[in-house]
Amino acid sequence: MTDTEQKIMIDGHEYLLSSLSDEAKAQITNLRVVENEIAQLKARLAIASTAKMAYQNALKNALPVDTH
Repeated sequence: MTDTEQKIMIDGHEYLLSSLSDEAKAQITNLRVVENEIAQLKARLAIASTAKMAYQNALKNALPVDTH
C-alpha cells in the first residue's frame, strides 16, 4: 500500500478502493451520481426560489396603492 492509493471513508472505516469488490465500487459510483444530482437540484431550487421572490416583488409593485 502506498500513500497515493485512493481511499474512501464509510461509517468511520477507511477502505482502499482497490480492495473493494466490483459491486461495492458500482455502489460508490451510484452514490456519487446521486449526490451530484441532489446538488444540481438544490441549485435549481435556489434559482427558482430567487425567481419566486422577484415575481412576488414585481406583483407588489404592480398592485394599486392603498390610499386608506
